[in-house]
Amino acid sequence: MIKKYLKNIGPGTLVAAAFIGPGTVTLCTLAGVNFGFNLLWAMLLSIIATIVLQEMAARLGIISQKGLSEIIREEIKIPFLKQFITILILAAIVIGNASYEAGNISGGILGLETVFGEFKLNFGDLTINFMSLIIGVIAFVLLFIGNYKFLEKALVALVLLMSFSFVITAIVTKPNLLEIFKGMFIPKFPEKSLLTIIGLIGTTVVPYNLFLHASLVKERWHKKEDLKFAKKDTIVSIILGGMVSMAIIISAASIPSKDILNAADLAEGLAPLYGEFAKYFLALGLFAAGITSAITAPLAAAYVAKGCLGLKGGLQSKSFRFVWMIVLLLGVLFSSIGIKPIEIIKFAQVANGMLLPIIAGILLWIMNKKNVLGGFVNTKTQNIFGFIILLIAVFLGVKGILKVFNVF
Repeated sequence: MIKKYLKNIGPGTLVAAAFIGPGTVTLCTLAGVNFGFNLLWAMLLSIIATIVLQEMAARLGIISQKGLSEIIREEIKIPFLKQFITILILAAIVIGNASYEAGNISGGILGLETVFGEFKLNFGDLTINFMSLIIGVIAFVLLFIGNYKFLEKALVALVLLMSFSFVITAIVTKPNLLEIFKGMFIPKFPEKSLLTIIGLIGTTVVPYNLFLHASLVKERWHKKEDLKFAKKDTIVSIILGGMVSMAIIISAASIPSKDILNAADLAEGLAPLYGEFAKYFLALGLFAAGITSAITAPLAAAYVAKGCLGLKGGLQSKSFRFVWMIVLLLGVLFSSIGIKPIEIIKFAQVANGMLLPIIAGILLWIMNKKNVLGGFVNTKTQNIFGFIILLIAVFLGVKGILKVFNVF
């Protein structure tokens, strides 16, 4: 039974790997430390919204056998609008992922350093973190092999490792199950929790995952009969990813100290209460979260560039490799010498804030086009859920832009 399930799991798990990065881990940690179990409902809402949007992206990829950026390029007929959206997608996802990649690698480093300590090399005034080079090399090798099935298996293994690590950590803390269910199903808005609630939703409903998912499913499946496998894969994988996020919140809620700023602090905080092995489980999960995102971010950037620019060839083509190599190289460079490209990150945040509602709206529009999907267009129920999520996306997008300019 398990073997049969694992045979049909894949693209959805990579999407889960992409949204559970160091940023998500840190935000979930802070949500648990500051608000206990009270914001678990926001994560549940995020999971539902992600499943709805990702199922649409997967259905589009299988039926059309094209990536989302390719479909957008073909279906938007107004030249100015097509150019604007193409530039916005490239800016938000290719430039954005390049600027965020250092954070993904740094998250993996935190996990390694929690177990092994720091390993830095000094060259005069320049200090290089050797751990970032290790993570960069692992990501490079997995991406350079260019075999989708191999890459998928490697990432599925890392996601299962991450899930096991965080869930075991949560179980070790012996949480109150009744309080967990209350937190999940009774929405509460503790004082000063609004930004954290918005953050939990925003870090799970990620625009680049829509492009990544549509591209990955057509690598894996090619017939409309495969839709049932893709749907099951999407639902199970994203629920698994949501469980990981919830497990981090639950683990963090058990720590009495408020002097916790990230998951590495959480690992150290767990050690005196639950033993060293709790610390190691959490560190292992943090490493897996960092390295999976360090792989999926360049991969998504390459797929988007390929679709937007009409590049030919697959995972092993020179143009595809060039894009992910640049994203990965910048991430390794910035993380190894401690540079934070603040202005680039701000630019990417504004672009992503604009992109999320626009792409959610375009996806909803495309999912109702019979010339693209034939008889597999959205049902009325899917459109209702999609419209509600679109409203949430607009709110998140506006909030993201205002936050960059310190208005929110």
